[in-house]
Amino acid sequence: MFFVDTLEFEGLGNRSYLAGGDATAVAVDPPRDIDQVIAAAARRGVRITHVAETHLHNDYVTGGLELARLTGAHYLVPAAAAVSFARTPVTDGDTVQVDEGLALRALATPGHTPHHTSYILEEDGRGVAAFTGGSLLIGGVGRPDLVEPRLTEQLARAQHASAHRLADTLADEVPVLPTHGFGSFCSSGSGAGGGASTIGAERLMNAALTRDVDSFVTELLAGLDDVPAYYAHMGPANAAGPAPLDLTPPRPADAGELAARLAAGEWVVDLRDRVAFARGHLAGSLNFEEEGKLATYLAWLIPWGKPVTLLGSTPEQITRAQRELARVGIDRPAAAATGDPRTWVREGETLAAFPRATFAGLAAARAADGEDSGNTDEDVVVLDVRRDSERAAGYVAGSVHIPVHELRDRIAQVPPGAVWVHCAGGMRAAIAASLLDAAGRRVVAVDDGFDAAERAGLTVAGPAGARV
Repeated sequence: MFFVDTLEFEGLGNRSYLAGGDATAVAVDPPRDIDQVIAAAARRGVRITHVAETHLHNDYVTGGLELARLTGAHYLVPAAAAVSFARTPVTDGDTVQVDEGLALRALATPGHTPHHTSYILEEDGRGVAAFTGGSLLIGGVGRPDLVEPRLTEQLARAQHASAHRLADTLADEVPVLPTHGFGSFCSSGSGAGGGASTIGAERLMNAALTRDVDSFVTELLAGLDDVPAYYAHMGPANAAGPAPLDLTPPRPADAGELAARLAAGEWVVDLRDRVAFARGHLAGSLNFEEEGKLATYLAWLIPWGKPVTLLGSTPEQITRAQRELARVGIDRPAAAATGDPRTWVREGETLAAFPRATFAGLAAARAADGEDSGNTDEDVVVLDVRRDSERAAGYVAGSVHIPVHELRDRIAQVPPGAVWVHCAGGMRAAIAASLLDAAGRRVVAVDDGFDAAERAGLTVAGPAGARV
């Protein structure tokens, strides 16, 4: 009897898998922190004999090389992927024995990358699970624009063909087990999403299987969204062979050191929730909530390679964040501090703060602003930090639009006045508010769902017009 265990990584929107039988198993697309995979194997009482990569990942650093080294497993990597380490090259149709009566068969499914390979788990020759990586996702496919812009349309067409190859190869009841598609920016904007699916369900709802190739490609390319900047570093890191992970705690920093690091232009990141940060924080620090999409947005916004110091309520919060950041190659925080934020400032200094508000509060402030004498220091400036695709569906009338991942380099373009910054729910607005606050701007963080903006009579629909 076979098993498939799913390892969830919600912050990155990815999954890894451990599959096997009574004695041995294969790990598919493992994360950088491989202790989780090893623990899953220990719970099952199995030995990992194979580690399989569906492709060179663009959104996280793999733990595959180190997992194979520690376990002695065969490291299966698509043969066409150019890498700098020894591995077992895999081509279409290759099969390896996972356990008695259990095999893993490689199926070439280019599209997300040119070399992308899916793996079919077969029990006594019958397909029982499909590890589809970034090929066929739940309700969509992996985006085809992460390798080379000139290949995007070609890869989009390949995604359509690969989806059909999977559907033509496998029975309806076979589970579809992708790596991406649970909030990952590696998934295309066309997916319906969901937690579980089968080949049969995808035949009915997945555009790659219900649309002709031309209409599918047109829709797919039109739905592509922004690419996180840190993706440019993930492929090369995975091709070179990632170094072993070091999760030893960062050394503690006192108030004097924190001030010195800020003065040197380093990033000091406060992991606390946005309510606590707004109430009181170290001036110049930036708010990336540990429970939000920490790795995605911090890695997206920070100048790559810049030292980062972490601030948190507890050592455990630092530990969790350190693990999450290591998954995207931010390996060693320069330092850390925990506890009461008042201990993070030097004697005689006070914590900084800014107000939070709702969209109803914004509507009231705008009404009051329209009645005053026009003092520019008090003018209400509404800053929308959502992505282009979100703004196209509706926006606050008269708002300025700078997506959060562009704000660090474009703060000078924000008009003078009190900046009321919003996103779709509050997390990205908190990041943007901290950036503005650190730059010396007067800021109000709108911590509210965007549907409340419509109820407050603030929104207009349709194309958003020109960006700032």
